[in-house]
Amino acid sequence: MLEPPSKTYDRLIHQPHETRGLSGISINFEMGVWRADQFSRFVFRYLPEFALPYSERIKINDQTSVEYLQKAAELVYSTKKFENRGEFGELILHALIRELFNSNPAISKIYYKDSHNSTVKGFDAVHIVEDGDSFELWLGEAKFHENINAAIGSVVGELKKHSEAQYLRREFALITNKIDPSWEHAEKLKLLLNPDVSLDQIFDRLCIPVLLTYESEIVQNYNDLKKEYEAQLRTELLSHYSKFCQSDLPKTLKIHLILLPLKDKKELVQRLQGRLVAWQDI
Repeated sequence: MLEPPSKTYDRLIHQPHETRGLSGISINFEMGVWRADQFSRFVFRYLPEFALPYSERIKINDQTSVEYLQKAAELVYSTKKFENRGEFGELILHALIRELFNSNPAISKIYYKDSHNSTVKGFDAVHIVEDGDSFELWLGEAKFHENINAAIGSVVGELKKHSEAQYLRREFALITNKIDPSWEHAEKLKLLLNPDVSLDQIFDRLCIPVLLTYESEIVQNYNDLKKEYEAQLRTELLSHYSKFCQSDLPKTLKIHLILLPLKDKKELVQRLQGRLVAWQDI
């Protein structure tokens, strides 16, 4: 069966794996223009479920949509100093694991921020991926960077910290407190994260999706989807994947790497920021 055509991106590589999976994503072109604006539109379709708890998302309908869309946008941030903030990377991660793995968001961490313009600590996404009657817990990390080496170095340090027993126990307690009781999987996830459950058992059902963005010379040097472009980009993606796997990653963690090469990070950020402001003003 043929996959339906993607709207704004292509899956150049999609290789799930028991320990180190890889997805390579390419924002494509239209009439010689990199589709940053269209990609930002795709990402923002996921803003309500990224920013709102389950009990509020299910109330969204034709009569309430404007109210909840505005609330979701206002929860992200309202500062004009947005260039180096990480929320857009977290939103992109959320959208891509929803699309690639049909995940189910467990909580919205951004909904429970301590103050309006503060940043969220801990894992950048908390989802589950169902497998029959069971499920995996997906705790995501996002690095919205321009340089791939900086992105890899940054995330490896966080993965080491976030795989420590004491850190995980604190994070699981915080996640448990934020689970919406009306969500259909609430009790199953609470049982898994119970302090009496061994971390060894949790590791058997845990995956860390890692989103790394970077500016790519290959993307910058092309303006259409020629075969040589896709071939060169696949080679680049596999090279970065190899570099990531050869870094000092925690051996206990199952990790799925999502690589998103960019033509111009600043342009994408500006497109995303424009949509955020527009939603805040509706």
